[in-house]
This record gives sequence, structure tokens and C-alpha cells, in this order.
Amino acid sequence: MEQKVHAPGLQGMSGPMLFAQRAIKPIKPIMRPVISRGPSLAKRFRALRQQPFFRPLAALSFLGPGLIAANAGNDAGGITTYAAVGAQYGYGLLWMLIPITISMAVVQEMCARMGAATNKGLSDLIRERFGVRGAAFAMLTLFIANALLTISEFAGIAAASDILGIPRLVTIPLVVIGLWMLITRGSYSRAEKVFLAMTLAFFAYPVAAFLARPDWGQVALQVVHPAAHITSAYILLFVGTVGTTITPYMQLYIQSSVAEQRIPMETYPNERKDAYTGAVFGDIISAFIIIATGATVYVGSHGAGVQLQTAQQAAQALVPFLGKYAETIFAIGLIGASVLAAAVVPLTTAYAFCESFGFEHGISMTFRQAPIFHGLFIGLLVAGAIVALVIPGSMLVPLIIVAQVINGVLLPILLVFIVLLVNDRNIMGKYVNGRINNIIAYATVGLLSALSLIMIISVVLPLLGVPFLS
Repeated sequence: MEQKVHAPGLQGMSGPMLFAQRAIKPIKPIMRPVISRGPSLAKRFRALRQQPFFRPLAALSFLGPGLIAANAGNDAGGITTYAAVGAQYGYGLLWMLIPITISMAVVQEMCARMGAATNKGLSDLIRERFGVRGAAFAMLTLFIANALLTISEFAGIAAASDILGIPRLVTIPLVVIGLWMLITRGSYSRAEKVFLAMTLAFFAYPVAAFLARPDWGQVALQVVHPAAHITSAYILLFVGTVGTTITPYMQLYIQSSVAEQRIPMETYPNERKDAYTGAVFGDIISAFIIIATGATVYVGSHGAGVQLQTAQQAAQALVPFLGKYAETIFAIGLIGASVLAAAVVPLTTAYAFCESFGFEHGISMTFRQAPIFHGLFIGLLVAGAIVALVIPGSMLVPLIIVAQVINGVLLPILLVFIVLLVNDRNIMGKYVNGRINNIIAYATVGLLSALSLIMIISVVLPLLGVPFLS
């Protein structure tokens, strides 16, 4: 059964997008549906500015859900993974952004269309269509993916602490306590603005990319002329890039966002444009991160490539723009992005899990009233903090990348649910997928599953003494 919200003014709404309103005490009634009979995009965007969204989403709240979702991937995991791609292979993996962008656009559009056609979130539809067992499997996948994301965000905080020379034993416990108080005591909305301002440091990458004076001819050639390497390291970074770009929980976000706005199908074409535009814009920023790192770290290695081990190495891409302040500014941006995501990902997980199985949930409720909800939220925070405290500094960046890789491995599971739902006429009516969307969606699932399997085999066989993909 659908879990009712225990707060006046929020009845009938579900999904992780309610967390911001619930996190503020006293809880304020959410605004009326943004679209009733198809107002202009400008009016909808003005209305969206008034809503506090999660993660780096609030900074982009004047945009549509597609643009917000696409750009939210530029957190600690995204920045680190894209930097690792540029440092190790220069511009050699830029070509992959084209198929990833196409897949991302199609997946986002499918979720947005389901939200508009059903006015329900993804976790709700999975439970209704596949029952408790199907929902349990989907939520287990989401839980594992988000637990790893939470760990990677705390690893980002630890890496930034190392750059700034602040002991992790000071910063990480303070972050855990601070996040718990910010969320449960209602001051997160104000603190969020500070964190968002800190993440603006990452917008230095496009400027740094131009100031590094890359060989733009070579950049263009690598985009249109793939030079794939059949090695385990290459496949690992490919899967990791997909995992950090098409992050599983972001699909929950975009569908919940569209569903909450109750956008009618008559005006849905605007959302489709938003989903496609968001995918393109988000991956252009990703490309600049790869180019900036490739033009500095990779070129500095004289074409040998550098396997990133520290956040300081990733910060070198900002040196052409920020000079001696590059590491400090990078660390500040990393903390801002990591703290935002470290607050939001566990909270999103707790809401999605409890709403799927009917457990009591809500920040306004006490631990005794909603033990599963608070237990999941606090447990994920503490687990992420403990891992970040005990892992050596040299392993922080590899840990962040591995978390994105596992996200990429788990992504096909969620995509299968999405494709089955969006092709179910009992749910979607005449708005089921077309042939092209299905081809792209199934190709994404098939290719990513195959690459994940090859990557796993390339790790396991050498451990057994069998050489495979050196």
C-alpha cells in the first residue's frame, strides 16, 4: 500500500523529492503542482526555483528535471572518474561519451515519460508491477549502489581533508554529526547554499581546458575515431564512466520529479526536450573535465598515462587556470559536492526503501516511530564514514572509481525494470516505447552487461593463475 505522508500539506506525494520539505521544521506545505494545463517553460522554471532540491540539484533548480539529473553526476565520483579517464588515456576515451550520451538521453526520457503518464515514482511502479519480491530485488540493487556511492562521497571528503592538511579523524566525524543535525533539525536548507557555492569550483574545468591549450585537432579526431584498448583497465574505466554518468538513483529522481509536478502528456514534449538537452549538456561538462586532465596530467606523462592515486593528481588539471591555488580550490569543491551527496544519497535510499515496503518514514518522525527509515539513513552515513576513516590515503581515489564501476555493473538490473515497465501497455497505454528507444535501451543493457562480465572475468581469472586481458 502507498505510505501516507505524516505531514500536513504533503498528502498524496511520494518519492525522494519530498526529503527537502520534510527536512525543514516546521514542515512547509509543498507548492501546488507546477503545471496544471500546460503553462510555459518559463513559468514552470520560475516555480521550480522556489523548491529546494537535493544534491547539486538545487543550484540548477531553475532548469528542468532532465538538466538537473544529468548535471548531478558531477559529484566526487563523477569528477574523479572523468579525471582518471583523462589522466590515463588522454583524449582516447572521449568517443565513448557519444554512445553514453545517447543512452543517457533515452533512459532519462523513458523515466520522465513514465512519471508523466502514471504520476507515480519508479519504486512505486516496480512494487505494483513486480510485487514484493521484484521490489525487494530492485531495492537491494539500489541499496548496494547507493551504499557504495555514500562510501565514495566520504572518500571524497577524506581526500579533500588530506589536501587541506586536516586530520580525517576531525573532519569525517564532524561531517556525520553535522549532516544528521542538518537533516533532522531543519537547518539543511541554509547550509545547502554554502555547499552549492563550494561546488562551483568545478566549473573551472571548462576554462582550464582551454587554458591548457590542448591539441583540438586530436581532440576532435578521438571523438569521431575510437581507439579502443582491449585491456581490463580500459574496460574498467569505461564501465565506471557509464556508472557515474547514468547513476541508478538519478533515474528515481527524474521520474519522481516529473510525477510530483503532475505534468500532463499534452505538454510532455517539453520534458522530452529537457531530457535530451540535459544529457548533452551534462556530458559536455564531462568532456571538458577529461580534456583538461588529458591536456595536463596525460600530456605531462609524455603519453605514458597516469593512473590516478591521489586527489592532488586530479587537481593538476586546474593548474593552468588557478595556478598554486588549484589544489585548495579543488579540495573545497570536492568537500562541497561530497557533503551534498553524502546527505542526499542515504536519505533517498531510506525513502525509496520504506515507501516500497510500507514502512513508516519521514524526517519529522522520531526513531521510535520510524526505526527502519532512521536506521537506514544513519547506518549508511556511519558505514561510509568508517570506511573513509580506515582506508589508506593512496586508496581513496581507486575506491571512488571502483564504486562507480560497481554502479555501472548494477545499472543493467535497474534498466531491465525500466524497460519492462515502459513497454507495459497496462501501465503506459499508448505511451509505450517506440522501436528506436527499445533498440537503444536493450543495446545499452546488453553491451554494459557484456562489458561488466568481461571485466569481472579479467579480475577473477588472473587470481586463479589464468592470464586474461593484461
